[in-house]
Amino acid sequence: MSRGAYKILSAFLWLAPVAVCIRYWQLWDRLPSRMATHFDAAGRPNGWMTREMSMYWAVGFLVFIAATFFLVLIVVERKYPESKLSWVLLAFFHAEAWTFVYLMNSLAEYSLNHTAIAIAPVPIVTVVGLLAVLGVAIGENRGTTFPSGAANDVVAEEIHNGRKWSFVFLAPSLLMIGLAFAFPSFAARLALCLTALIIVGAFAMAWDGFHYYFTRHGVEVRTLGFRLKSIPLLQIKSYEIQKWNAIRGYGIRGAGNCKAYVWGNSGVRVDLYDGSIFLGHSDPQRIVHDLNVIKRYQNS
Repeated sequence: MSRGAYKILSAFLWLAPVAVCIRYWQLWDRLPSRMATHFDAAGRPNGWMTREMSMYWAVGFLVFIAATFFLVLIVVERKYPESKLSWVLLAFFHAEAWTFVYLMNSLAEYSLNHTAIAIAPVPIVTVVGLLAVLGVAIGENRGTTFPSGAANDVVAEEIHNGRKWSFVFLAPSLLMIGLAFAFPSFAARLALCLTALIIVGAFAMAWDGFHYYFTRHGVEVRTLGFRLKSIPLLQIKSYEIQKWNAIRGYGIRGAGNCKAYVWGNSGVRVDLYDGSIFLGHSDPQRIVHDLNVIKRYQNS
């Protein structure tokens, strides 16, 4: 699909608050003057607003969601125009926005008919959507696997882990698991457990670190035994030691052909003919040395 279609579909996010406005307009004369707007884990109301404030809150919340999602989509599309990530985010954000519309409608229906609120789809859509986004961000443009005999051609292996960061993920995962037992809703428990699983995965990845295998064919990046990226030797144009700004975050960063694998504040930027890769390491001179060694095979 074209970039024009992408922008039009992104703009359709603004229909979400419009849809809530229309729904409130349809039900306005039937809605009570005092509406339940907050519920406990068992689905019992414990917070109320006036009919007017309920509408302002619902519409304002969706305007905020639409504005945030729209800006993120525009930034991602401009920064990574060739990446599939922008389209996956577009689908995820639409699913998320319209799930919230469904939730707002169920809140209004509760005030009318005391039907159960539809909270379950929100955590499920959120977690499944995040898994899809993470899967595409990590897996796209991994490059082709090196020849079958490449494992015997390994010249050097460097490991760059973030074990001091790994423990940051433990407390949230334990909290999520603990909360799962407090919710009577199966959907909420499932979403919390899936979220905890994602965080545990982040812990394991930080603990194991990024493994860089320098071979006669190029550089292969792995973590937990999973191949993240294959960088063919012939695609390497240049490389230099650079600092990494902590504001840009840690772990696997970027998308498409511009990615970073980093758990610290130093590393080597490898410029390719079709993008760039940042290889984090506490001793970037070792990365440069290993790159120099395998570059010799290009001329041999």
